[in-house]
Amino acid sequence: METSGGIRASLAGRYASALFDLARDERQIEAVSQSLATLKTALGESADLKALVSSPLVGRTAAAQALGATAASLGLDKLTTNFLAVLAKNGRLGQLAGIIRLFEQLAADHRGETTAEVVSARPLDDDQLAALKAQLGARVGRDIRIDARVDPAILGGLVVRLGSQMIDASIRTKLNSLATAMKG
Repeated sequence: METSGGIRASLAGRYASALFDLARDERQIEAVSQSLATLKTALGESADLKALVSSPLVGRTAAAQALGATAASLGLDKLTTNFLAVLAKNGRLGQLAGIIRLFEQLAADHRGETTAEVVSARPLDDDQLAALKAQLGARVGRDIRIDARVDPAILGGLVVRLGSQMIDASIRTKLNSLATAMKG
C-alpha cells in the first residue's frame, strides 16, 4: 500500500488527496466514495462515457456540460459533481480512473481497511468473497475490502494484490511455470 505521501506525489494523487481532504472536512467521505463507485461502474459499462473522459477532442466546456448531465442522471453527490466540473475545466479528465483508485485507497485507510484487488476467471459468489476476506484479514490483521474483477484469461484460480504483495495462484501462471520447467 502506498503511503499517503506517495499517493500525493502524482498528479492523480494530488487531485484525489484534495477531494479526500474536502470530503473529510465536509464529513462526506462515504457519499463521495459511493458516488465514485457509481462513476467507476459507469465508466466500465459505457463506452461513450469512457470516450468522453479520455478523448482530447472533446472541449473542456462541452465535457463539463456532459459530465454535469451524467452526474445528475447517476445521482452523484454535489461534492463529486463539482469535482468533476473542476477536472473538466482543468483538462484532467484523463486522470479520473487513477483519481478514483487513489481516493478509494485514502478512504479505506481512513476507515482502517486494506483493499485487496482480486482477479478470478469466473465471478466469485458471496460465500467465496466472505471466506477470502476472512483469510486475508487474518493474514494482515486489518479489515479487508475486496475489489473483485473477472478475467477469463487466467483460466482458473485467483490473482490477489494486497498492497505491495501479489499472490498469483492462477492456472495460467502454473501452466507457464510447468512449460518453462519442461524446456529445461
